[in-house]
Amino acid sequence: MPEILLHYIWQRSLFACMQQHTTDGLPVEILSVGEHNRDAGPDFSHAQVRIGHQVWVGNVEIHVRASDWRRHRHHQDPAYNNVVLHVVRDNDEPTYNARGEKIPQCVLRYPDPQDYLSQMIVHAQQMDTAWSTIPCHPSLLLDPSLLTQGWRDALLWQRMQCRQRAIMQLLDITKQNWNEAFYITLAHNFGFHTNSMPFEAMALQTPLIYLQKHRNSLFQVTAMLLGQSGLLTEQSVRSDEQKALLSEYRFLQKKFGLQPIDAVMWKRARMRPQNAPERRIRQLAQLLCQSEWLFSEMIHAHSMDKMRELLCLQPDDSDTRVLSPSAIGKRSVDILLINTLLPYRYAYALAHHDEQAAQEVLEWMQRIPAEDNSIIRQWRLIGQQVRSAADTQALIHLYQHYCQNQQCINCEVGKLVFLQ
Repeated sequence: MPEILLHYIWQRSLFACMQQHTTDGLPVEILSVGEHNRDAGPDFSHAQVRIGHQVWVGNVEIHVRASDWRRHRHHQDPAYNNVVLHVVRDNDEPTYNARGEKIPQCVLRYPDPQDYLSQMIVHAQQMDTAWSTIPCHPSLLLDPSLLTQGWRDALLWQRMQCRQRAIMQLLDITKQNWNEAFYITLAHNFGFHTNSMPFEAMALQTPLIYLQKHRNSLFQVTAMLLGQSGLLTEQSVRSDEQKALLSEYRFLQKKFGLQPIDAVMWKRARMRPQNAPERRIRQLAQLLCQSEWLFSEMIHAHSMDKMRELLCLQPDDSDTRVLSPSAIGKRSVDILLINTLLPYRYAYALAHHDEQAAQEVLEWMQRIPAEDNSIIRQWRLIGQQVRSAADTQALIHLYQHYCQNQQCINCEVGKLVFLQ
């Protein structure tokens, strides 16, 4: 049974007709299932449950097997100390939080047939999300052409204009230093949404000029960034390489007067190994070592292939003190192109009144494969074709700036649907 099915049953209160009890025999009444947490931490927050005669307000964690609690190391994570109920299908062991306190546990009872639920869950969950946030979905389902290519082109232009304004604001902060601003944005996007903020904070705390002074040593740049992330400490080191990196960081920290960010900013839950913070930091370190003037090379690249090459990590065996990071995946390269390189190329072109170069960026967006994320999946569910990054960026902008904000009166589709 997939865990997502238990999530769906809980979120939709499909258990309401069944009596629930803790594994210790106390009656359980769910007053509120809480809010679904799609980020790190417990599955549902702000839930309200009555266990026996006591009402509890807090988080709910859901697993297929109770032992998954320990397998996922929640018993060592203080973020799970305020879980008031552990909901499971199989009760194979008791669970305890990081304080050693026993967590109330409930084997969820719900009506069959399970097969029917399993078949319906994904489609129902996705459609509920799409329909609740895109007001004109019935009309678009009947006639997808209401969202015209002309409106998509305008939305892509609007999104690039928003990116350009954000870059201009960052340039004000960096005193018009394009290299520094580009480095901060690149670091931000190396967080791939989940860890964007700690990556950006790490970059702000680690000026590019310090890294450039040591760019001939991957070992030193890696040590500086890992140390500044707060993830490299006396308590965290496990290998001889990590010990050497920490020792080097302490030297560099004293040399530049560096202050690391708080390690609690980093998120790891539901994260694939290739997105682990330490791995991404090592990739960023090598990318900065490969090119002293990455921003300049990006601006002067004459083709998309050349821009992709800039993000390809080259084998570096010059210093055996540090392990070379794995390559950046093709999909990750595309995301960095869409969110960093092309917006900066666009902003730089506009700053230098080069309309042709700015238009070229919009055309290059059409040559990058379409993104795949929760917003784009919603648009696909209601019949919209998504062929390239130009489409995905336009649809993301439409969703974030019109649909979510209920700005239908300013949307070309909304005018057709609601004002006629």
